[in-house]
Amino acid sequence: MFAIVEIAGLQYKVEQDQKLFVNRLKGDKGGKVSFDKVLLTVNGTTTIGAPAVSGITVDAEILDHVKADKVIIFKKKRRKGYEKKNGHRQSLTQIVITGITGFDNGKKEKKAEPKAKKEAVAAEEKPAKKTTKKADSETAE
Repeated sequence: MFAIVEIAGLQYKVEQDQKLFVNRLKGDKGGKVSFDKVLLTVNGTTTIGAPAVSGITVDAEILDHVKADKVIIFKKKRRKGYEKKNGHRQSLTQIVITGITGFDNGKKEKKAEPKAKKEAVAAEEKPAKKTTKKADSETAE
C-alpha cells in the first residue's frame, strides 16, 4: 500500500513507516502533521484523484529540522576578470509517515449508486427506443 502525496509543493511516493526529507514545514520537533492532498493511492486497487482523492489523508510525525549540504554556485567569464561565488543551504524537515488513513470510507457507496442510476436510465430508454422504431416503420410504408 502506497500513496502519492503533495507536500510543500512537491510530490512524494510514501508508504507507512517511511522516513523522508521535505521542504521546511511549520511545526515543532515531535509534532504531528497530516496531508490531505493525496493524488493517487494503491491498496489492492488503484484510485486516481481528479485532482485529489477525497477522504484519504497521510499522517506524519516531525522528527527534526535540518539543513541540507551546501551548494556552491560559481560564475566566471574568461579573460574578463569576472568571478562570482555564492552558496546556498536548503532548510529541510525530516518526517516519518505514521499512516495512510481513510480507505474504504465511501468506495462501496459510490460504486452502488452509479449502477442503480444506470439501470434506471437504461429501463427508461429501452421502451422509448422501441416506440421510435415502430413510428419510423409506419412512416416508411
